[in-house]
Amino acid sequence: MQIGNTDLGKLPVLLAPMEDVTDIGFRTLCRKMGASMVYSEFVSCDALTRSVKSTLLKLKVNAEERPVAIQIYGKDPDAMAEAAKIVEETSHPEIIDINFGCPVKKIAGKGAGAGLLQNIPLMLNIARSVVKAVKTPVTAKTRLGWDSNQIIIPELAEQLQDCGIQALTIHGRTRSQMYKGEADWNYIRQVKDNPHITIPIIGNGDINSPEKAIEAFSKYHVDAIMVGRATFGNPWIFKEIHDALHPDSPIDTTDIIPSSYKPMTPDWKLDVLKEQVRLSIERIDEYRGILHTRRHIAASPLFKGIPDFRQKRINLLRATTQEELFCLMEETRPFLNNQI
Repeated sequence: MQIGNTDLGKLPVLLAPMEDVTDIGFRTLCRKMGASMVYSEFVSCDALTRSVKSTLLKLKVNAEERPVAIQIYGKDPDAMAEAAKIVEETSHPEIIDINFGCPVKKIAGKGAGAGLLQNIPLMLNIARSVVKAVKTPVTAKTRLGWDSNQIIIPELAEQLQDCGIQALTIHGRTRSQMYKGEADWNYIRQVKDNPHITIPIIGNGDINSPEKAIEAFSKYHVDAIMVGRATFGNPWIFKEIHDALHPDSPIDTTDIIPSSYKPMTPDWKLDVLKEQVRLSIERIDEYRGILHTRRHIAASPLFKGIPDFRQKRINLLRATTQEELFCLMEETRPFLNNQI
């Protein structure tokens, strides 16, 4: 699959943009694990045009993580166009992505993200303005519609394509669903099978295993898939999916992390999580790096089944130094080996 001049190969698997998750360290690790392309956290166009320091930091891109997409959101066409120019000049990303899908109240409730599903003329105006403002390929991510009574994605996909959007990611839920229930991929396939659609269609929603990834490509005919919440504390999911899709060319983990353990064993996975923490600290600082990663470490499926883990999880969430966090993580190692 190709977007602009960026060739993502066959059956690409992408890391979804997620606020407070897809920082530079996590993106880099996921790329090493087999993600075909990674997306930034959400970048507010208003904050970007006002040069808010914390927002400008989100534009930092590391060579190891490319190809990378920077995702922007907002509700004003001119501000979005200006933000896109800043992104292009600062990050030189392979892709600029527009967030038309975030359902959370602080974004959608203010008329941005999925809130634009209630104002399609404005959404299309934003898309045209951003495409016109930059030379970088512009893509978009959206949902099926506002609610079950307004499933508009079949028509909307064509409209966005006509605006110059070069690829479209579709999350198989409405805004009203948030993240509840199951994603409906039948609408995604309907868009993909539309003969008028010529841009790549990327499917998103409930991809949490190699089996789901294989089904997405074989049953729903998408050009690529995007993995989101299933990556929490689980960056090796990209290796699992990649190796299932490409059994003749598995990901070589030799140089990914400092570990003497066999890949995909519990010991190796624990070392992967420790590397995630190190990368976050290296890119920010110790306190903020720990703050950014500890909740994802605590939520990792790696620890599922460890007896009386509740207090340990609380302690992980309270850790403030690398030494403290790593000591708590190492205490789980004997139990992890008993889970095999």
